[in-house]
Amino acid sequence: MLFMLKVFAILLFLTSPLFSQTLDREQGLITADPFWRLALGGEVQSLPHIQAQSAVVVLDGGNIRAYSTTTGTSMWSFSARGRLSPYVTRSREGTSYITRTNGILIAVNRVGRELWRRELGSPLCGKPVIGWDGRLFVPTSKRLLCYTASGNLLWSKSFESSIVVAPKLDSIGGLLLATENTVYRIDHFGNEHQWTLEEVPAFVFLTEQQQIMVIYPNGTMEILGTSQDWYIGAQSGVHMSLFPRLPAKPLAAAGRGNAAAIILDDGIVLLISLNERTIVWTGNSHIREIINNGGSADTEAEIIFDEHGIYVLSRGGATCFSHEGRRIWFKLLQNTAAIPAFGEDGVLYSGGRDWILYTYKIEDRTLPQRTSIYGNAPEGSYGLGRPNSVHNENIPLFTDEIRDRLDQISRAVNAGRIGANEPAWTSFLLNLSLSQENMVTRIAAINLLGKLGSRDTIPWLVSIFTRENEPSVRTAAINAIGSIGVDPDAIALQAFLITIIQGGGSRNEQVLIAIASATGALCRFSGPPLSEMGIRILNLLSASSQPPAVRRQAQREIASLR
Repeated sequence: MLFMLKVFAILLFLTSPLFSQTLDREQGLITADPFWRLALGGEVQSLPHIQAQSAVVVLDGGNIRAYSTTTGTSMWSFSARGRLSPYVTRSREGTSYITRTNGILIAVNRVGRELWRRELGSPLCGKPVIGWDGRLFVPTSKRLLCYTASGNLLWSKSFESSIVVAPKLDSIGGLLLATENTVYRIDHFGNEHQWTLEEVPAFVFLTEQQQIMVIYPNGTMEILGTSQDWYIGAQSGVHMSLFPRLPAKPLAAAGRGNAAAIILDDGIVLLISLNERTIVWTGNSHIREIINNGGSADTEAEIIFDEHGIYVLSRGGATCFSHEGRRIWFKLLQNTAAIPAFGEDGVLYSGGRDWILYTYKIEDRTLPQRTSIYGNAPEGSYGLGRPNSVHNENIPLFTDEIRDRLDQISRAVNAGRIGANEPAWTSFLLNLSLSQENMVTRIAAINLLGKLGSRDTIPWLVSIFTRENEPSVRTAAINAIGSIGVDPDAIALQAFLITIIQGGGSRNEQVLIAIASATGALCRFSGPPLSEMGIRILNLLSASSQPPAVRRQAQREIASLR
């Protein structure tokens, strides 16, 4: 009998760690050690931005750093030479947009080199937002500015009160945001519709029916409007307060389809049916677990609501729920400096107050065999890539009128006041770029397309370059492409390479110099830098068989990429 007890004791001792891990797994608690860790040289200020196998973080010393998400290897570092706001946004091409606390916006390319900077006048109140064609929406306390990817101001808008709900991209590539007493829906050209509120909102988002859901700090909720159009006219707006009142203060909310996921300050997560106006299910997040164990509740949180599930992120950890409400896992974190991030690779990224970036492999996700070096493709386009027949009736017919229109557009471009005129003016410029009657006005139109800076017009400009025989027009198209700067699908680079390899009947020095300059610009923005195709083009142009001026320009561009 004594022997059997000893055997049982030994077995219990040997299996207790396994039993403990099984119990943790059944409760959903993840106790795994970091996948990798890396010293940062500073405390993390921002939510890490994860994209295409790299992570970018803002540090308290005025630096941003990029790391490989697969190995933890440091990729690059950039010093802003001043304190930074705790926001970083990355374009599809990998350009990082950051802002110093004194209101200076800085664009940094995917190898950590500054592309341009602009004076905003005041610091950010939220993350900059990237539009479908690469344009950048930048929110400050009482202002919203829209820039091209190359830093040209398209329009700006001022508000009477401060922005309290930072802008987010809506279903047509515009923005939804809220000030202290108003909800705004602003399209990509600066057209706005607004709804006056009686209270300061906490969160706003669009439903599947293009209605606006508003959640207030006191837990009340309402929907604005009933229209199926992209906007809901303020006069037709209907306030419906038929939702159940939330039992605690909301920390974060996200909508998907006709459902809203909300995390409350007591750690409870709710899924609300917007159709039924009922709470579908509730669950305990890691915040609730911390409170139940005598810890302090988090005061800030983020929610990801996607096809994989519902993810709650806070300084205290992270939790995942299925769409049906089952808590799949939760991870507790300690001594974190900022809210962690959860990547498409199933890895949790957390910056500690000990200046170390920790990563935890939590979900095994199957990624595409060929992982893109770019971020996700835009959901749509703004329709700026072709002339729009709607605007044809306003096209001037006489040379003097055409020149007056070009002067008008040029003045607006230089003043940063394009705004709602952009679709009509772009259509006019696209039509004029094909005109064979006046070469001067044609080239002027192409140059202005470059300054308007929409990625939508890249294929049109490439078509002019490949089909046109006149060197000055080809050069204008090439320069416009370089001015736009963003070409993640390498449409322009492929056309440049084919032209050089096949000769294209062109040995024109002006054209080849323009190709070298535009290739360098595209590589700096989105090629990516030092890309195989871009460097191949520049190497071909720096060959001894090329004219000396072409060789010098190609060599300067290569040097600028090192």
